Amino acid sequence: MKVGVFIPIGNNGWLISTTAPQYKPTFELNKAIVLKAEHYQFDFALSMIKLRGFGGKTEFWDHNLESFTLMAGLAAVTSRIEIYATAATLTLPPAIVARMAATVDSISGGRFGVNLVTGWQKPEYEQMGIWPGDDYFARRYDYLTEYVTVLRDLWGTGKSDLKGEFFTMNDCRVSPQPQSPMKVICAGQSDAGMAFSAQHADYNFCFGKGVNTPTAFAPTAARMKSAADLAGRDVGSYVLFMVIADETDEAAREKWERYKDGADEEALAWLTTQSQQDKRSGSDTNVRQMADPTSAVNINMGTLVGSYANVARMLDEVATVPGTQGVLLTFDDFLQGIENFGERIQPLMSCRSHIALSAKEVA
Repeated sequence: MKVGVFIPIGNNGWLISTTAPQYKPTFELNKAIVLKAEHYQFDFALSMIKLRGFGGKTEFWDHNLESFTLMAGLAAVTSRIEIYATAATLTLPPAIVARMAATVDSISGGRFGVNLVTGWQKPEYEQMGIWPGDDYFARRYDYLTEYVTVLRDLWGTGKSDLKGEFFTMNDCRVSPQPQSPMKVICAGQSDAGMAFSAQHADYNFCFGKGVNTPTAFAPTAARMKSAADLAGRDVGSYVLFMVIADETDEAAREKWERYKDGADEEALAWLTTQSQQDKRSGSDTNVRQMADPTSAVNINMGTLVGSYANVARMLDEVATVPGTQGVLLTFDDFLQGIENFGERIQPLMSCRSHIALSAKEVA
């Protein structure tokens, strides 16, 4: 099973809490995180894009770097780990993203890929005067289908003549093309989103569910596998989890309870309000899950809380779910969390036994 890190491009990472670590995003912080992840043989690093935060006492995600710029810098200082940036497709024409991606591909030596997002938080785009209207919620994957078609044309042949409803290409050119096939990832969870991923993506991200229920996402992975089988393609699921680990279950649980006690209610109220704006994509989207009050303090992503041994065991359980190809991890404390993962958790994981073997071979 592959392992990636969802780097903190926004302030405070993924904990909407006054009692969680408080920090601003910087290149130096993310550089240290990704270099440490590369050292412990993580397979990839991904950054999101966020253009407006949730406010509140913690000013949650009010402070954000830009994804492509950040990942270009990280591509230049790493040598092995795969690098993924996120394109907010309402803000950048596909031909520009194609050229940006080809540039980072050159910087990284073929280790780069693109995460495509349609946009769910209306104020991010409305503040710039580019929100296309609420009908977009229902048409966003039609838009994204034309978008990715332009990307694939430009990366594959260097030109596009697509004449669509949303984009009109007139002998559009991009060169050089990427030196390796450009991977595209998405996070569609609605029926339309999964159909898009099945047809056009290489991987699909989904949320883990609940606290210490590592296989609860299995129905989502099964839906993705069914959609991919119908399309005649192999599109694996990568599952998002937060890891809160310590020497003992009790110590880890104490941290988790402390973070929940400090929940930034004002920021969480903003999240809830925004998650309710899309009334056209169905009830099964990631956005709906993010506002679930079960563990909204970390945007309700699946959370693994426990001793190093128990977290390793739960991650091995994740790997047993059909259709799962990897996990995307966040941590309450990223630098210490990645070190603990590399030193204390990964060596105990059966699904990562090849990492320990390769380390012995190098030694």
